[in-house]
Amino acid sequence: MPISDHTPANPAAVSMNPRERARTPIGYVTLIGVVAASAGFLFGYDTAVVSGAIGFLKAHFALTTGLTGWAASSILIGCTFGALAAGPLSDRFGRKPSLAFCGLLFATSSLASALPHSIGQFAAARFVGGLAIGAASILSPIYIAEVAPAKYRGRLVALYQLAIVVGILVVFFVNLQIQRQGDLTWNEATGWRVMFASLVPPSLLFVLCVLLVPESPRWLLKVGRTEQARTVLARVAGASQMEGEIHAIRGALGEQAARWRELFASGHRRALIVGGMLAIFQQLSGINAIIYYAPEIFTAAGFGRDAAFANTVIIGVVNLVFTFLAIGLVDRVGRRPLLLVGTLLQTLAHLAVGWFMSCGVAGWPLVTSMLVFIGAFAMAMGPVTWIVNAEIFPTRLRGRAISASISALWLTNWLVTQLFPSLQATLGTANTFWGFAALSLATFVFVLRMVPETKGRTLEQIESEWAR
Repeated sequence: MPISDHTPANPAAVSMNPRERARTPIGYVTLIGVVAASAGFLFGYDTAVVSGAIGFLKAHFALTTGLTGWAASSILIGCTFGALAAGPLSDRFGRKPSLAFCGLLFATSSLASALPHSIGQFAAARFVGGLAIGAASILSPIYIAEVAPAKYRGRLVALYQLAIVVGILVVFFVNLQIQRQGDLTWNEATGWRVMFASLVPPSLLFVLCVLLVPESPRWLLKVGRTEQARTVLARVAGASQMEGEIHAIRGALGEQAARWRELFASGHRRALIVGGMLAIFQQLSGINAIIYYAPEIFTAAGFGRDAAFANTVIIGVVNLVFTFLAIGLVDRVGRRPLLLVGTLLQTLAHLAVGWFMSCGVAGWPLVTSMLVFIGAFAMAMGPVTWIVNAEIFPTRLRGRAISASISALWLTNWLVTQLFPSLQATLGTANTFWGFAALSLATFVFVLRMVPETKGRTLEQIESEWAR
């Protein structure tokens, strides 16, 4: 259901000839995007670090199946609240200060997660980390989308997903190396603490880098800081396009302050459904059941401890490679084709994993099927969910709208992560993965019927189409 072509209200916004487009300072914009996307590195690292620690944590605190799920999922409750708060707070205080504060929360939580004396203290520390992750999952895509030129927006927002994937891969490798530093007794007493503490240095480095980037020009215009917005737009859009961009942004912002109830108005309701359901379906794919519990899944399938950790590194590498593929394709082939192909491959991969599990087949057939799923997710639902959510909402409502959408993502993530150990124990791993296959097929149908194509359009053009 592609958005139809139309002529924007302001011709200056699209008057670029090829020579003028070539002057777009993409190097500077990319550098800004990399810094903002680094929040995704902290996000990926902090959510996936538990995959290596959960087995040792379970033994250290003698956790039941339910408490094991809680240890892995407690961070996600914080993510939900962080996502809800981030939009309104960034609308008030700005994208840049909010991102810097997230970095401080990451550092504080990581240190506290390494020092608990009880599972309650651990859960509280992880909750704080969840606040940072939830807020970063809102702020980074918003910031990049509001800074990036339309021609490059898809791949620049996809840098956020790439950073998440890099964070996951790095922490898989770090966990592998840490668990090799001692025997089982050392890992159960100390190793898992080192895993959590290892995020503190990159968190502080992120804070320093964020202080060097400019504020979002759209936010600056929203709060009336026009001269600062001109300065930023001249650098990110080019001086020849600055006035046209300002005119278009002001037209989209309107006069009134945003209110939550506006999200449910007829002009915005469908955008909210599309963004929210994509976020929910992203998590119902089962991606984080694999990311958070990968060593446990491989151990249950018959792999040794070191081999199980090594397989998680392979998962991280495949995740990274196919995220690069998505970055190369998303602004060429569009969002919808990637989503349709990716969700179909997800369905087939889950069916295969379930079948191998039901037949007791381990080894490379099982690993390969899981890698097919990881690749399919990494090139489609992983990055495109964030891209679409960053694009489809009006500038005036974007903070609140994405907060609502991504909060639904984190609640679903929590539900899947909390229930996965119990589903494995009661239904069996095979039936659990067949359930993920059914949900992936439902996602394919939803994308086919509901998700529009947004490739190559300015945020203001996309906004005007929802109002029709």
